[in-house]
Amino acid sequence: MLLEMRVPSPGESISEVEIAEWLVEDGDYVEKDQAIAEIDSDKATLELPAEESGTIKIVVGDGETVAVGDIVCIIDTSAKGEAKVKATKEEVSETPKATVKSATDLGGAKATPLASAMISEHDILAKELKGTGEAGKITKSDVLGAIQGSSTQGPRGTSRKKMSSLRRKIASRLVAVKNETAMLTTFNEVDMTAIFEIRKEYKEQFKEKYGVGLGFMSFFTKAVTTALQEFKDVNAMIDGNEVIHHNYTDIGIAVSAPKGLMVPVVRNAELMNFQEVESDIKRLAIKARDGKITINEMLGGTFTITNGGVFGSMLSTPIINPPQSAILGMHNIVERPMAVNGEVKIRPIMYVALSYDHRVIDGRESVGFLVRVKECLENPTEHLMGGDLKKTLGL
Repeated sequence: MLLEMRVPSPGESISEVEIAEWLVEDGDYVEKDQAIAEIDSDKATLELPAEESGTIKIVVGDGETVAVGDIVCIIDTSAKGEAKVKATKEEVSETPKATVKSATDLGGAKATPLASAMISEHDILAKELKGTGEAGKITKSDVLGAIQGSSTQGPRGTSRKKMSSLRRKIASRLVAVKNETAMLTTFNEVDMTAIFEIRKEYKEQFKEKYGVGLGFMSFFTKAVTTALQEFKDVNAMIDGNEVIHHNYTDIGIAVSAPKGLMVPVVRNAELMNFQEVESDIKRLAIKARDGKITINEMLGGTFTITNGGVFGSMLSTPIINPPQSAILGMHNIVERPMAVNGEVKIRPIMYVALSYDHRVIDGRESVGFLVRVKECLENPTEHLMGGDLKKTLGL
């Protein structure tokens, strides 16, 4: 029996996908539910599992764009065999091709025929050249470097590859945000001393009890949800000539994944406790980095948090994740001198940035929101935990 496998719908509003890479070869035997291909949509990269066991015939090649519902391969379910996995490019070892042109001996130096001819033509001393070819052979680029007076003897080259569907969509959205919104950014600084002290005292107990760390993201997520409930315009978005306000907070957490930036969403974060936030963020981040995140897990956020600090960024202006109206940027934590009660103290400081759409959010609202986030982070016991730290952490 021949089974025609068609492109499944990755989610609403997605009409076509790109075959990023086949994970099996044409004619291979595949097992049911084995990942046979990676497909790129404009929102994520997903794996395509085999619907039945059998021998596969690939109909659409790598890099081709196909519509949802189109046939991409045919599986002969009557065939028997053993499943194989296509080797990655790094695992494939190629036998070096024999060099057609033989090396020429120039006073003890080795050079390819073309390089030898150029040496003779330009009257260059071969012994003064450093060969970068196989076994120290002098190549054309070595001779050109000497002719042009270049001190660089290393190989020079370029490569070109097609952008993935996801990367093209990200690029298009970033340009659209700059062109279609009135984006501004406001900044503030946060003294992280209180959070450092809480984590130092309770992080081991927290991890032992719940199996997840007590990180910075739960504090920031809870601070954001608290501020969003007070500054409702920051949790709104434009739809045509109308503004939509949300009575819930779905927080997108930007994650750097191998295929590009992913923003999985923590649903109803305002109802979660610290342990639930940490567990959900960890689960979503692992799925995003492993390429197993689903479209539904990235749809519908009302606000986004991005942390450039993990890469060492001190300050940045994050770009809004449309159709949302604002995004909070976290940065690295650096010890800085601060004036505290008339004395200079060294404190761990993080700069934070709020980029917002000025069409929806006024300056007063944006600044007030960021100040409220700052207050929650600098005194989390009072503003996020109702004065009972251990009860809130469940310890």
